[in-house]
Amino acid sequence: MDLKKLAKTLIPDENLLPLEEYEKMYPPRNLPKGAEVTRLAPSPTGFIHLGNLYSALADERIAHTTGGVFYLRIEDTDEKRKVEGAVESVIRSLKYFNINFDEGAEIDSPLNSYGPYYQRQRASIYRAFAKDLIERGLAYPCFCTEEELNAVREEQTANKEITGYYGKYAKCRNLSEEEIYLNLSAGKPFVIRLKSHGSTANKLTFRDRIKGEITVTQNDQDVVILKSDGIPTYHFAHAIDDHFMRTTLVIRGEEWLSSLPVHIELFEVLGFPMPAYGHTCSLMKVDGGTKRKLSKRKDPELSLDYYRKDGYYPVAVVKYLMTILNSNFEEWERKNPAADYTQFKFTIEKMGKSGALFDLDKLNDISKNELSKLSPEEMYGFLYSWVNEFGTQADMEHFKDRDYIIAVLNLIMGVGGKKRRKDIERASQGVRMIDYFFDDTFSPDYSFRFDGQTVKGIISSFAEVYDPADDNSAWFAKVKGVAAAHGFAAEMSEYKANPENYKGSVADVAEILRIAVTGMANSPDLCTIMGILGKDRSLKRLAAAMES
Repeated sequence: MDLKKLAKTLIPDENLLPLEEYEKMYPPRNLPKGAEVTRLAPSPTGFIHLGNLYSALADERIAHTTGGVFYLRIEDTDEKRKVEGAVESVIRSLKYFNINFDEGAEIDSPLNSYGPYYQRQRASIYRAFAKDLIERGLAYPCFCTEEELNAVREEQTANKEITGYYGKYAKCRNLSEEEIYLNLSAGKPFVIRLKSHGSTANKLTFRDRIKGEITVTQNDQDVVILKSDGIPTYHFAHAIDDHFMRTTLVIRGEEWLSSLPVHIELFEVLGFPMPAYGHTCSLMKVDGGTKRKLSKRKDPELSLDYYRKDGYYPVAVVKYLMTILNSNFEEWERKNPAADYTQFKFTIEKMGKSGALFDLDKLNDISKNELSKLSPEEMYGFLYSWVNEFGTQADMEHFKDRDYIIAVLNLIMGVGGKKRRKDIERASQGVRMIDYFFDDTFSPDYSFRFDGQTVKGIISSFAEVYDPADDNSAWFAKVKGVAAAHGFAAEMSEYKANPENYKGSVADVAEILRIAVTGMANSPDLCTIMGILGKDRSLKRLAAAMES
């Protein structure tokens, strides 16, 4: 068979360069020894999830810890799955979590010399290498219809055999030259398949950078490398792209382990050195006492939008993922509490080999801790940015008064106290926490534990003596006076010694006033709250509580 003629017939493109020209176009990168080149290569489907962030963080940290490059490639070979604006969404979502690319699709960078970074724009490169494989007898046209392939799959399933296109089931593999040209003359659509020389009887030993030494079965499947529209499959495109973009390390989910034999064979037939691979463990959660993978259908927390809409502090999410990604991160942070997480020496060798348990409660604790480190001004900026995107109209009006919000945050965060409060865990919850400081979102729960007459008497007496000029000491002295006047113990020691002599204690009186002013039985310092609200608003609330 004249393979050169066949290659030219199947791929008649006149603009294809000699293969060695591509090596010149995309030379090895000039980087320090040991520098890693990593990539994120999503499909433009519009859905970016926690697993993407998990891998992207590992890619970014490894590249930047070693002085390498982290780039974005878009694997858009499946046009049907493309969603408009998906690439911008990927960049925007990751940037929110401080994951920044050095080069790549839609990235304005002087390093962009290894593109195009969209696979459909690189079609001529793939076709040049597919043509070369045909000329070398390592690839061939397949004219099988979808119906024929389904029939083969059904036969294999019935015989309890491995499904796929291989061995006796590879019906187009040994077509004669005459049969091929008859099919072409008849206008039959075709794909280009790799002519595998592997056998499932052979085992391959492979060193995974995360999982260590693993053994896989050699590939014997004649996989499709070019689809009927001339666009490559993921398998073929990624091997060529990783070579010419000079990727040194591919971090991907362990679900890709089953494709590893195909990828090993593709790199061999293409004559390219393989990059290192590291297969990450799946993100798991405990559900009903058992572990399972996080699911797009069952678990809203898998979507990155979940964290943005709920207002999780980006650094907290990243730090939590770091605790999963590198086993020694938590110990390092305990020793370096004030250090930026980027100073941690991230290593692929410390990544987990088995399923990583995702614990939302632990993330919430980390988020509380990280937010407690902010100044009120920084907290205002964080909450304000969330309000602008996800808040209500009332929230937006409230946050226009920056000084008022900062005064509230000073109190809520315990600024000036011996220990910072850790009450705010995310923006959505933090914004709701301060609703009672505004009349239009004040929704009191007047659940007093004493009869109405007692409550009204206490509130009325305190309203008569309240003076916003009082400091905490003077303010509390008046609360004690009101307590004594209404049969409550002014001192806790008195109440504890003889509780039967009193209606209650000064703490009960303070609770009545607290519920009247804030609508809640628990709140930060009430004297300060009333000072922030102002005299008129405080007295109006006391009056409203008496009428409830």
